[in-house]
Amino acid sequence: MKRKVENLINNALEKAYKNGDLLSSNFPETEVEEPKIGSQGDLSTNIAMKMAKIQKMSPRKIAEAILSNVENPDNIVAKMEIAGPGFINFFINTLAWHPFLKKIHDEDTGYGASNIGQGRRIQVEFVSANPTGPLHVGHGRGAAVGDAVANILAYCGYDVQREYYVNDSGRQIRTLGLSVFLRYRELFDQNIIFPDDCYQGEYIKDLAETIKAENGRKLLEKDEEQAVEFCARFAASTILKGIETDLADFGISFDRWYNEQSLFDSGRVDTIIRELKDKGIIYEKDGANWFRTTDYGDEKDRVVIRENGLTTYFASDIAYHKEKFERGFTRVIDVWGADHHGYIPRITASVQAAGYDKNQFNVILIQLVNLLRGGKPASMSTRSGEFVTLKNVVDEVGRDAARFIFLTRHYESPLDFDLELARKQTNENPVYYVQYVHARISSILKKGKKEKGITHVSWNEKALSGLTEPEEIQIIRQLIGYPETVKASAELMEPHRITYFLMNLASSFHSYYNKHKVLTDDPDLTEARLYLVLAVKKIIRNGLTLLGVSAPDKM
Repeated sequence: MKRKVENLINNALEKAYKNGDLLSSNFPETEVEEPKIGSQGDLSTNIAMKMAKIQKMSPRKIAEAILSNVENPDNIVAKMEIAGPGFINFFINTLAWHPFLKKIHDEDTGYGASNIGQGRRIQVEFVSANPTGPLHVGHGRGAAVGDAVANILAYCGYDVQREYYVNDSGRQIRTLGLSVFLRYRELFDQNIIFPDDCYQGEYIKDLAETIKAENGRKLLEKDEEQAVEFCARFAASTILKGIETDLADFGISFDRWYNEQSLFDSGRVDTIIRELKDKGIIYEKDGANWFRTTDYGDEKDRVVIRENGLTTYFASDIAYHKEKFERGFTRVIDVWGADHHGYIPRITASVQAAGYDKNQFNVILIQLVNLLRGGKPASMSTRSGEFVTLKNVVDEVGRDAARFIFLTRHYESPLDFDLELARKQTNENPVYYVQYVHARISSILKKGKKEKGITHVSWNEKALSGLTEPEEIQIIRQLIGYPETVKASAELMEPHRITYFLMNLASSFHSYYNKHKVLTDDPDLTEARLYLVLAVKKIIRNGLTLLGVSAPDKM
């Protein structure tokens, strides 16, 4: 509707200039917005005020010139008025809203989709938790955000690949192996002092038990380094299988699982370090090798090879991100925890050093989840034996509730996740509130078929003329805004915009349903209202699908 009114205004401007009502044909871009106050019309523009200086006329006189030249052949606008210093307010004809419902029905699952991506290849790398322990709820939020962003981008015409980067080498994996080996030795009654920096959870003991069951005392006969290496590989592999299962149960799948170790095995890390040394981007100092990240805006240079000859995580990340672009991705999106904020400048520097535009690399930072139970904090420590895993949460509240609640706030804001609230089947639970709209409309349609013999709902211009209630027009206006919401979600990588949209739409529907009957004694009005609520049902389904949440027909 905004575009229709913009066209009316633009045509009026051209006509006004030709008629001599305006002095210049240099027109600024027309912007049409929804007024905050309903009495000021359905849509409004400040174009007259923007043109005053160019036209050397008062805004009100320009507004009068525009209105005197407006052509309204389709009777879209019922009334136009000038307000204040020169705003033009438009009151839309009620009947002009109805054709948008047909567009929703005709496009069905494709309503809201676009081709703004034009097939450009994007990689979204998310979760990528080290295989040193089960996923916790923070990982769950990152998983929900990453998957939803990927869904939305794909829906908007991008060629999206989801990737999980497996940190299967380095210090943390060795610490994992040492933790398991020490617990393994305890099973043979050896007196062990268990270091505080080792992994403390019960899962470490479980892994040690499995190794003992399969290998007996064999590891005690090995060199300690070999035994620790064995435990590290066994534990990481086992934990990763558990992570993959937990993510699958959460509705997450990846196109590729990329192992960090492969970057070393293929020689990619050595190659990129050598290339950057040749360019003078990596230099030696105090026995270590440093990357000149300060040349790209970082606060200090970063070590890539330590004095002892071991590479840092940054070294493999340099190779990994260069390899991403070599695979043909025009844009790379990483989803990280908020504690990695300081890591962004150095990876951005590595992308630029590899010859790519820094704007081709984006990072989504996920803030902490405050897990609550009945309003009281629940422990989440990954180094204690009491932490709450993502699996615990999904088992308790279900996949849909977990995913939806993770997406109810912008990822840059901390999130309170109350397990008890997520289990409630009441309007307090946001996912229940939205899903119930879909289920209720399904029930209405079944009732219409059973009681009134309505087996098919279709466009009927005469019947739809009966949709005149303010609540009905409000719902249609909301539905019209769905594609714009999806587009903004894609461009800004903000899936919570869709969550908000669905919650607002659900609120409007519940209010409408409580005030007006859908199945009435008037056949035409019943048909029109069924057509309206079925459009609502389709949008609820489309939005929930992008969020990775189901749209049940019965609850």
